[in-house]
Amino acid sequence: LADAQRAAEDLKERRPVIVNLEKADDELARRVVDFISGVTYALNGYYQRVGDKVFLFTPSNIVIADEDEFEESGKGLFS
Repeated sequence: LADAQRAAEDLKERRPVIVNLEKADDELARRVVDFISGVTYALNGYYQRVGDKVFLFTPSNIVIADEDEFEESGKGLFS
C-alpha cells in the first residue's frame, strides 16, 4: 500500500498517475482503486480504466479526453 500512498501524493502535487494492478489479486486491486479514486474525487480529478486492471488517475488540472472526441470535433491533439 506504500505505492498507493505515493500515487496519492503525486495526485496532490497535481501529477497524473497510472496504476497497473495486473499482478495484484482482486481484493488488493479493489482496495487500491477505492483508495486512489477517493483521493481523486476529493481533488476534483478524473479517472479512467485504460486496460485490464490498469487505471489513469488525473488531478483537476488535467482532463482525460477520448480520442473519438477529437475526431468528432475535427481537431487533433496537436492542432
